[in-house]
Amino acid sequence: MYQIVYVVSSTVRIIIAALQFLMLARAIISWLPIDEDNPIVTFLYAVTEPVIMPVRAVLDRLGLFEGMPIDMSFFITFILLSVLEMFL
Repeated sequence: MYQIVYVVSSTVRIIIAALQFLMLARAIISWLPIDEDNPIVTFLYAVTEPVIMPVRAVLDRLGLFEGMPIDMSFFITFILLSVLEMFL
């Protein structure tokens, strides 16, 4: 039983670490003058946006961080993933 829990928690940790890495890559690429139709950019947005979008929807519904030049949903998602990883 403990082995199954260990395997599942290790797998989830790896997925979280990969998502965080891809989110950092997305942030760095967003600062560079790279075409949005670039396959790497498309891949990064396709993988990370489904994770960020629910947080963005909640923040929009609550009216938090409106008018900020920085996408706070990105940072909050990154922090939430870090907290989730700590509990595993």
